[in-house]
Amino acid sequence: MSNIEIRVPTLPESVTDATVLNWRKKPGDPVRRDENLLDLETDKVVLEVPSPIDGVVVEMRAQEGDLVEADDVLAIIEPGKPASRAASPTPAQDQRKKETTTEPQSPVLTPAVRRLVKELKLDPTEITGSGKDGRILKSDVMAYLDKQTSSKDPDAETVTSALNGSVAQAANQAEQRAPMSRLRARIAERLVQAQQTAAILTTFNEVNLQAVSDLRSQYRDKFEKEHGVRLGFMSFFVKASIEALKKFPLLNASVDGTDIIYHGYFDIGIAVGSPRGLVVPILRNADQLSFAEIEKSIKQYGQKAQDGSLSYEELSGGTFTISNGGVYGSMLSTPILNPPQSGILGMHNIIQRPIAENGEVVIRPMMYLALSYDHRIVDGKDAVQFLVSIKQNLEDPARLLLDI
Repeated sequence: MSNIEIRVPTLPESVTDATVLNWRKKPGDPVRRDENLLDLETDKVVLEVPSPIDGVVVEMRAQEGDLVEADDVLAIIEPGKPASRAASPTPAQDQRKKETTTEPQSPVLTPAVRRLVKELKLDPTEITGSGKDGRILKSDVMAYLDKQTSSKDPDAETVTSALNGSVAQAANQAEQRAPMSRLRARIAERLVQAQQTAAILTTFNEVNLQAVSDLRSQYRDKFEKEHGVRLGFMSFFVKASIEALKKFPLLNASVDGTDIIYHGYFDIGIAVGSPRGLVVPILRNADQLSFAEIEKSIKQYGQKAQDGSLSYEELSGGTFTISNGGVYGSMLSTPILNPPQSGILGMHNIIQRPIAENGEVVIRPMMYLALSYDHRIVDGKDAVQFLVSIKQNLEDPARLLLDI
């Protein structure tokens, strides 16, 4: 059987090329069928390229950092059982090997962690992974470095710089230059595109979350026992946004040239942080999801974002976006539209503040809300009323059940 060419797989729609992020194998290495050969980074996701056969890697046609397109040849594999490249050990040799050596298992790394480990020249076998199946997360690397710092007192500035994406090799270097990741470059491109093509305005309001907090406290334990997931705030915001979008469909629409596209469905993007940057996975047909289904999906997306395993389909599309800067302590911000969407809701930190109720000053959990919208198709009046609708739905959650 002749050697097999490993080619760049068909890339997702609208993606024209990819970057070779990391090779898992090198020439001469054995490889088994469906074992990952390398990672390709696009502007949205990291794709794994598995081997279609058992064999041995003969040649690598692309190096880490190379730009490749669909159907480009990446590697050459010689078919055959991987073990056939070496003579089988005798029973005595095999026994001695078992008695004297223990073959360490390679730890499972996310692509972002793999790059970080390489930059810091760390031994991943010394790092304990806390992710699924022992996968090493960025937080595990940070914990490992903290432990090393306390015992060896390395230069803290160098460590901090590396964790922030720097490739610094020594503390006495005044500055470093490093290329943006594909995801970071795409984020930058879309942010500039949004500001150049849309007339972005932002309107603000505040919401009293006492009623939502009371509901969560009342049903927290029963909800978690019944559904296996915590009842968070985000499901309330998703539901409240959908009800408001039904009343003001322009916030769920998009602009295509001189046309307005009205979407008869509600695909809500939830902005989450990842080691590679901000990503926005999509809750498809969110109006048909229960509170529990929303919470489960958000939890799953959050884990996938940390692992770098979100698929292109999970990140594509969306008719409206919700971004929660409050988890990082943000008090107020003006979120930027996610083109071609016409609206994005910004959540912020929940603060116990004094407010007036029925002529008395009381302490309530308050949050500032921000709605950025495309003024080309959304009037200020509609934007303000849309945000007021969200506020009313959250301050009186019964509206979400009664559809009023």
